[in-house]
Amino acid sequence: MNKILAGLVLATITTTAIAQSNTNSPYSQFGLGDLTDQSVGFNKGMNGVGLAMRKGNEVNPMNPASYSAVDSLTMIFDAGLSGQTTNMKENGVSLNAKSGGFDYAVGMFRLMKNVGVSFGVMPYSNIGYKYSSSTTLTEMQTRVASNYEGSGGLHQLYIGAGWRIFKPLSVGFNLSYLWGEYNRSITTASSSAINTLSKQYTADISSYKLDFGMQYQQKLGKNDFVTVGLTWSPGHSLKSDPECLLINRNTTIGKSDTTTVSLTDGLTLPDAYGIGLAYSHANNFRAGADLTMQKWGSVDFPHYDGTSYTLRSDMLKDSYRMNLGAEWTPRPASRQFLSRVHYRFGVGYATPYYYISGQEGPKEYSASLGFGIPIFNGYYANRSVHSASVLNIGFQWVNRSADNLIKENTFRINIGFTFNERWFAKWKVN
Repeated sequence: MNKILAGLVLATITTTAIAQSNTNSPYSQFGLGDLTDQSVGFNKGMNGVGLAMRKGNEVNPMNPASYSAVDSLTMIFDAGLSGQTTNMKENGVSLNAKSGGFDYAVGMFRLMKNVGVSFGVMPYSNIGYKYSSSTTLTEMQTRVASNYEGSGGLHQLYIGAGWRIFKPLSVGFNLSYLWGEYNRSITTASSSAINTLSKQYTADISSYKLDFGMQYQQKLGKNDFVTVGLTWSPGHSLKSDPECLLINRNTTIGKSDTTTVSLTDGLTLPDAYGIGLAYSHANNFRAGADLTMQKWGSVDFPHYDGTSYTLRSDMLKDSYRMNLGAEWTPRPASRQFLSRVHYRFGVGYATPYYYISGQEGPKEYSASLGFGIPIFNGYYANRSVHSASVLNIGFQWVNRSADNLIKENTFRINIGFTFNERWFAKWKVN
């Protein structure tokens, strides 16, 4: 029990390291930022597939029903970090940017027969960008420059449980504490005026998030299984009051006039749904497909139109994401190292959840390649391939583009370590 409590404390401390932006995309200035999924090391190698995945030696927060498969004798921790470089192109101009940091920390253990519990911390969204643009008004021979900057994001600290009601069917839930903030600013200056105008958008968020999951696993043969996974996250108000600060500054005398307007209860999470299908053969092969939908189109979002700061219904749109992924392990019990490695790959497609000046945002295409490298300790060597710790390494390429908008190519590396130890075994002394 002390070790379980230590794990909870560790996950709580890790929130400080995770509470940072892990993006440098100008697209994170829209909505609540760049949204993340709930994938961990093994999922990321398969491009985020996981709604129907269930194994006793992996933490899978994407579907809390999977916790019911946890090995009764082990305590599992999984932590990961990521780094990325992004190439952005617009009107023949190219720019590279880098970012990275700690990504997630999760744990899992069996509470009682057929019931597994998981806990951890992971991001929900990331905001991070800084760029400028300028235009020249030819009729007035005036140059207008605008600077855009933003930071922040949302993070979730969760605890969840999965229960196997009967052999094929499991259900589960995650209850998350959702917190964070966003800070966005636009500063405009004209070469013919002594005043600069700044618009600053801020919001502090402290709320909750609920995720429900179900998995139904059907045996097809001696070593073949097919699993269906379903998830639902109910939408609700975040009880946050976003603010817009209008700052008019006279650069000659250094005097500023500030107007602050706010919206009561101005931010909302949408309903989200997911369905997944997975097939597995023994311990050698598994493949899955996920389809998720988020109902952002039913959510109003704050917007300043030059005269008033209001909630508008035409800022966001329903978004969809489809991922396909697979994992192959040649011979899990082999003495040859390369035969025990988990080889993973995946592809994906996603639509945006926001509009940009009335135009649909960029669509996303992605592909991944990953490796799960088993690491045996002294007890598990030559005993159980399922109980080894695993080093997960994943490489991902993401392309985002739309007509007349910035084109992004991101190359990301994800590194995670699944620590799997036999903590709950009863030792016998002869």
